[in-house]
Amino acid sequence: MQGGGSHGAFTWGVLDRLLEEPWLQIEGISGTSAGAMNAAVLVSGYQVNGAAGAREALEAFWRRVFEASVFSPFRRSPFDVVMGRWTLDYSPLFIAMDLAARMFSPYDLNPRGVHPLSKILQDSIDFAHLRDAPIKLFITATRVRTGQARVFRNADLTPDVLLASGCLPTLFQAVQIDGEDYWDGGYAGNPTITPLVRECTSSDTVLIQVNPVERQDTPRTARDIISRLNEVAFNAPLLKELRMIALLRRAADAGSDEGRHWAEMRIHRISSEVMTELGYSSKLNAEWSFLTMLRDEGRRAAEAFLTEHGDSIGVRSSLDLDALLDGV
Repeated sequence: MQGGGSHGAFTWGVLDRLLEEPWLQIEGISGTSAGAMNAAVLVSGYQVNGAAGAREALEAFWRRVFEASVFSPFRRSPFDVVMGRWTLDYSPLFIAMDLAARMFSPYDLNPRGVHPLSKILQDSIDFAHLRDAPIKLFITATRVRTGQARVFRNADLTPDVLLASGCLPTLFQAVQIDGEDYWDGGYAGNPTITPLVRECTSSDTVLIQVNPVERQDTPRTARDIISRLNEVAFNAPLLKELRMIALLRRAADAGSDEGRHWAEMRIHRISSEVMTELGYSSKLNAEWSFLTMLRDEGRRAAEAFLTEHGDSIGVRSSLDLDALLDGV
């Protein structure tokens, strides 16, 4: 599960639909940023009341996100509302914050290091349940000192770990865990596939993709250029792992048992063209109408995937991995 701020509500919708299918069993989840939070909420709720509990927990989490934003100054401008756009591009405060973030750090603007999601996570997740859960969690954060990924597992998870996984360094102070500072996991793995291969026995991985890989038009405005740079940077680690799987599948001898397991991994993807139409600033939009629109689009995308590729699970990859090698 990828990160993406409010765009993580798309993942909520996908999960909400998949959890309705009793034949789909989840062995492990790798998540980053908003994907990490969705994953932890799902597993916490699953421990209480199975799939129904997971669905209830996800809705409660996103409702808390909305309720916490009711008095937020980050609102759509009247122009955006009239034009039917979900972005905050013409919000005076968003524009001011966007400019300030290029001149001042969160250590200047938020010296106390307050994070709006901290209490929401504590209210939404029973971390003791995560430690005992049969579903394996792999949450990625990036070490500031080395730039390398650290993958946290069930027994390691705390609110700070999830905040670290979603810590955008231009918005929030680095989160310290065990004496080490961490930033958003998307810089090193968005999400990380490796532990799903090494520590799970199942051979099907479903990627819920929030960040577009391809865009047809070259960005021209400063904001669009920065947004596209972020998409490229956050997708790069994932594409590297997918290309490794594609290369191993082409090899006559994949080598060790682990190499063969990589080569035999079946990859599926659930995505939506709607996500390519949303601007960067909409990741800060937590209006309930926006969150539920994304949820409904996630459910629609999951339904389309099940209809078209459901019979591929357990049989073959439905994602064309060889296409990822074009030009390599």
